[in-house]
Amino acid sequence: MLNPYFTQKAGGDSSFTVEAPKIKFGWGSLREVGDDAQALGMNRVALFVDPQVVDLEPLSTVREALKRSGVDYELFTEVEVEPTDRSFRNAARFSQEGRFDGFLSVGGGSTMDTAKAANLYATHPADLLEYVNAPIGKAAPVPGPLRPHIACPTTFGTASECTGIAICDFLDLEVKSGVAHAFLRPSLGVLDPSVLRTLPAPVRAANGFDVFSHACESITARPFTHRAAPEHSSRRPLSQGANPYSDIACLQAIEYIGKHLLPALSDPQADEPLEGLMFAGMLAGIGFGNAGCHVPHGMAYAVAGLVRDYQPEGWNANHPMVPHGTSVIVNAPAVFRKTGAACPERHLKAAEALGMDVADVPEEAAGEALAQQVIRMMKEARLPNGISGVGYTEADLPGLTERAWAQQRLIVNAPLELSEPDLSDLFRNAMRYW
Repeated sequence: MLNPYFTQKAGGDSSFTVEAPKIKFGWGSLREVGDDAQALGMNRVALFVDPQVVDLEPLSTVREALKRSGVDYELFTEVEVEPTDRSFRNAARFSQEGRFDGFLSVGGGSTMDTAKAANLYATHPADLLEYVNAPIGKAAPVPGPLRPHIACPTTFGTASECTGIAICDFLDLEVKSGVAHAFLRPSLGVLDPSVLRTLPAPVRAANGFDVFSHACESITARPFTHRAAPEHSSRRPLSQGANPYSDIACLQAIEYIGKHLLPALSDPQADEPLEGLMFAGMLAGIGFGNAGCHVPHGMAYAVAGLVRDYQPEGWNANHPMVPHGTSVIVNAPAVFRKTGAACPERHLKAAEALGMDVADVPEEAAGEALAQQVIRMMKEARLPNGISGVGYTEADLPGLTERAWAQQRLIVNAPLELSEPDLSDLFRNAMRYW
């Protein structure tokens, strides 16, 4: 194999698939979305918009482009920051009643995920839990292709324009889950770095750490050759595990984050860091869209789902929330300290790509080295100090553990086997870092 890490395990898969998203990248690319909609056969579009973007230039640019191309559209602005099962159902109802032949989303990951879900349930109507990942939902396979969807991110963290994943918060269960299937991947992602100019520094920081964690979790995931081979090739999951294709994109993404994130926070007007961050988000999306994330993201869904009263700076949310990138990175150092022993060379590569000199770091210290580099950047970016920084105490450990353990799609993608007590220890170790 291309790397000893991918040595096949007995009963493990021998193949991986490459699901490459179609992307348009560049300054001013939003002005072309009308042409793109025409090319995809769209005549009547459901235009999903982040409420915080309604009065900003990216939406006016998109509306003008659609008008020039003669494409009719109807706005949907009831997107919730950190979507809920309630907002997914509202979006599905809007889309079923509107009889649209295409979807266009302008906003962050919440907007793009909401449009994906609306497209799915309008095209293949079913109870919301029908397609949701087990054990929360029934995990039924998506029956067939969806209507065309153009995703236009105004952030750079989630890379939802690159993936077939849509996540929401199930309010009654106090847990996050969602749908993961290749048919949900947008038909086109339009990445225009100019949209990042209006992002507040805290949003840039959370986005940047989300990109880093997507990429780092993907290269440190279990190898695809250690995941059980599917009974039928059509059942090979999106979260295949680390693979040679994803490795290339993810290591480059980490390098761009190491180079551009802190400058983008200290000099908000500089364009070069914004281009680097947008490109990093795309690369990480391509990578984790084919490899999958693991424990930090699994823990993040519990951290976000059980939030009580945390109100982050920089977000205009109508309810308490832990932004997704924040909910991930507050767990990451504790996880890397645990997983470092499973694939030390990969943890060292990640630390080096992030800007650390690892020449004298022994393999047995790989996880600690990566954790320390992440913690240093978290402090400089003024991120919360572990999960205590977003309002949790040791009394919350049982609830956090129970909800994270439900994220088996992510937990089993780790490079080593973890038990439920292991997860509890990880939350305890993530309580604070400095």
